[in-house]
This record gives sequence, structure tokens and C-alpha cells, in this order.
Amino acid sequence: MNLRKVLSVDTIALDLKSDTKDGIIEEMIDLLMAAGKIRDLKDKKEALRVVLERERKMSTGMQNGIAIPHGKTDRVDNLVAAVALKKSGVDFGSLDGQPSRIFVMTLSPDTRTGPHIQFLAEISRQLNDPAVRDRILQAERPEDVLDILSS
Repeated sequence: MNLRKVLSVDTIALDLKSDTKDGIIEEMIDLLMAAGKIRDLKDKKEALRVVLERERKMSTGMQNGIAIPHGKTDRVDNLVAAVALKKSGVDFGSLDGQPSRIFVMTLSPDTRTGPHIQFLAEISRQLNDPAVRDRILQAERPEDVLDILSS
């Protein structure tokens, strides 16, 4: 899957402000809303609800400083995604106990699983490489992150 079909510079943030899991999720929902990927306030509230609900069932903190908060809702027509960084890290309940610094959020329609799985497989493949993670954390512009992930 070409990640540029889902990600764009306006869905990438290099400096999240929050120091909490819920705050990170809310900031990323705001990023998707600002980028026009979430239509209105009602959709934003529902998107936030489904991602937080999913997170409460089981943490999406993976390992190697990566977290992948996600949710399914009929409030989006297609897969939407954002990538954001919090270089100092946030406790996301990760499998390895380490703070998460790279966040990948996805929202996908309730009725479609294929694009969501393809996107996660590709982004996971990229982020499995320590050199890629380091380059992302050193990125100075959203364009840099997009270039790294789509190379």
C-alpha cells in the first residue's frame, strides 16, 4: 500500500503537547479534524469516543516507542490516518514498558477491514526498522516524515 494515499503533510504532527494517553488521542483526533478528514464536531466526538473505548479494552502501545491508537466508526467513509510525535515520550501501557514516542492513529469505517489491515501492515513494516524510527524522530518537517514512510 502506498502510504501517501492515506497520509499527507496535514495529518502529521511533530510536537504533540499532551503528557497523557487520552490527551495524545484527543490531539490526534484534532489533527484529523483540522485536516478535513473528520467532517464535523459530531463526527469528531464519535471518533474520539471509539478510539478511547478501543484503548480502554486493550492498550495500543506496542514496543520500540510506537503506539497505534485506532477505532472503527461509520463517521468516516474511508480509512483516515495521522502520524504524530512526542519526542519525550508518554506512558501508553506499551508491551515493553517503554514510553511511546511515535503515534499512528487510524479511523476506518465499520464495514471495511481491508484498507485498515493493509495500512497497518505497511506502516508496521516501516517502523520495525530502528533506522526508520530514528529518522522519523529527527524529522524537522512533516514532509520529512512523509518522505521517510513512503520511501
